[in-house]
Amino acid sequence: ADSDDYVVPNATTATRTDTPLRDIPQSIQVIPQAVLEDQQAIRLNDALRNASGVVAGSNDPRGQRFTIRGFDSASVLRDGFRLTNGSTGNVGFPELANIEQLEVLKGPAAILYGSLEPGGVINLVSEQPLIQPFYELGLRGGNRALVEPSVDISGPLTEDGRVLYRLNALYRREDYFRDFTNPVERFFFAPIVSIAINEQTDLTFEVEYRDDERPNDFGLVAIGDAVADIPFDRALNDRDQTATAEFVRAGYRFEHRFNDDWKLRNAFYYTQYDTSVIVGFGPGFNEAASTIFSVPVRLEQPTDSFDFQTNVVGEFSTGAIAHTLLAGIDLYRRRDDDTEARGDLRTVNRLNIFNPDYDSLVTPDFDAAPVVLSSNGTTDNVGIYLQDQITLLDNLKLLVGLRYDTVTQDSFNISIFNPQGTSSFRTDEAFSPRLGLVYQPLEAISLYGSYSQSFAPNVGTTVGGDTLDPERGEQFEIGTRAELLEGRLVANLALFNIVKENVATTDPNNQLFSVAVGEQRSRGIELDVMGEILPGWNIVANYAYTDTEITEDNDGLEGNRLFGVPEHNANLWTTYDIQTGPLSGLGLGIGVNFVGERFGDNANSFTLDSYFLTNAAISYQRDNWQAGLNF
Repeated sequence: ADSDDYVVPNATTATRTDTPLRDIPQSIQVIPQAVLEDQQAIRLNDALRNASGVVAGSNDPRGQRFTIRGFDSASVLRDGFRLTNGSTGNVGFPELANIEQLEVLKGPAAILYGSLEPGGVINLVSEQPLIQPFYELGLRGGNRALVEPSVDISGPLTEDGRVLYRLNALYRREDYFRDFTNPVERFFFAPIVSIAINEQTDLTFEVEYRDDERPNDFGLVAIGDAVADIPFDRALNDRDQTATAEFVRAGYRFEHRFNDDWKLRNAFYYTQYDTSVIVGFGPGFNEAASTIFSVPVRLEQPTDSFDFQTNVVGEFSTGAIAHTLLAGIDLYRRRDDDTEARGDLRTVNRLNIFNPDYDSLVTPDFDAAPVVLSSNGTTDNVGIYLQDQITLLDNLKLLVGLRYDTVTQDSFNISIFNPQGTSSFRTDEAFSPRLGLVYQPLEAISLYGSYSQSFAPNVGTTVGGDTLDPERGEQFEIGTRAELLEGRLVANLALFNIVKENVATTDPNNQLFSVAVGEQRSRGIELDVMGEILPGWNIVANYAYTDTEITEDNDGLEGNRLFGVPEHNANLWTTYDIQTGPLSGLGLGIGVNFVGERFGDNANSFTLDSYFLTNAAISYQRDNWQAGLNF
């Protein structure tokens, strides 16, 4: 990669304005396209190793989840719009083929994005159309019979260059890492057209479509205090079962610049995500018999969402003090319509994990099987926010913001055990403030401190039938950012403390219901370094220490650590491109990744071992051709 491609000076995720990272009083890591290409990252979990404190969650064929600063989070954005709805949504497996960069904002982001987990958000920034014609054909192959042809083309559609387009498309097929009979297959297609209506006004239309099939894998099981000692590639359910997912997203973005200082932005996106998986219902794993007992049930979860945003950005001064003002409103509706589980509860499969007999497993005709569970639900979120980035002095910047949210949840659930059904309706309101200060004693050094809050509706139900009070999170963070070697190398050090309240726990007077008395705390330190050390020599390094604890709980979990969160995780990646001589264009890379031991559940009943990965790469580029081999 070129020397400056590892450092991105500006980002929009933290403020919704194009702000230098050195002026943001909150930790944000940007993973540029050059890093993804050097590492040949095709999965989001691999790409996110390059940001401290982000760890991939457990296996789920419906999509990826992550913990950020200790909190389980599916909070993934695409260009600042939610692909998920906090802890209840599922993002699937996002494609990286049309990603310009990944931006990871640590800590609560409610001020800009509404009801989300307090750990942070991951924003996927899309590639945009280019004014110059661009054509790229790619072919990737690998072990497990990976085959991936791809195309990325862009340029003007009109002679005056006012209408531009870009098209990314690929097909990917690879064998799965466990011993299932079906491969992973994906078709991905993403066109985008931008129109310069005049010098002040732009309009962009986007569509993204992906169709996935993958083995129906929900991971391994634990015996005693550790993962069962069975081969890593062993399938623990029917090897022929497939999980399917179809994702469609379409929308527009509009921007009008009144003058150099003021602009209006408006955007709308519709997203539809339909998944179908086979889940094991019933008794579960019997440790004494080393046998999984389960009733196969087909779970279909069609969801769609509507996301509308309008904001105004203005720059002005009051005396010697400069302001960048952001004021906006967003409307979000998510519909979980026609969630349905079908299965025959008389069909109980048995599978011994040490000696599996897959031929004994029975899969019923799900279309003819009775309905076990059916539900419908709608979540409406209206948010109004105001933010001011204030330059008090050239080296002293203040960020203040406040958001008001109202969230309405309306649902109806019916099951084979509750044929009359249960309905619930609840409206929650919340104010979410944010305050931060940046002081720059030297041009290359930023010292910052911030306070921010988060807000997320609860899904638990009280004995009276009411939905629980919403979860609230708050974070204090202090840190420093240094731009070294004339800005070619950037380092960020952060200390944080996050507390999340109103976590659902069991009602001590009725085990079937919940009360919102739980409290969880996460605190730690994170270090991120990225950039160029010498001409042609690039580095990405990060380390996170994360100390989590359940501080209040009714279920005997007080004092335990949060599941899936390692105390220590670290990553190092470095590349060198030969600059001159007959080997010019040859690149070498090596990296290591460490994730420490972590608990598999909040009861801390079993642990997942630490692991250490080594990565290496060799590449050669000449003129318009590039070839690479990654290990």
